[in-house]
Amino acid sequence: MTDIDDDAHWPIAAARAADAKSAEDVVVLEVGPVLALCSHFVIASGGNTRLVRTIAEEVEAQIAAAGGPRPVRVEGLDDLRWVLLDYGDFVVHVFLDETRTYYDLERLWADVDRVDWRESAPA
Repeated sequence: MTDIDDDAHWPIAAARAADAKSAEDVVVLEVGPVLALCSHFVIASGGNTRLVRTIAEEVEAQIAAAGGPRPVRVEGLDDLRWVLLDYGDFVVHVFLDETRTYYDLERLWADVDRVDWRESAPA
């Protein structure tokens, strides 16, 4: 687990928003040191497509309400198996459970640090 810095503020807020809507296995990965495109991935999942949509909408709503950025791009709202909210500096992945298991991003990024979003100071 890494120490919390300013770069993790919005990813932590996204993780907490996902958790507030009963997302499962929410993780924040610090991918910045090995990926030039963004600093963090937030990964969460839901048991059905309606929950996947609800989680994605809550993340977007809570970040906006807190004065945060809007997503540069949102993908996956058509089939709700993998919704991607691209905020530029960080990316939120909301998966349907079986899709998350299939792609297993945590295994692909196993060498990066995880941010302990539950223990950090309030976002």
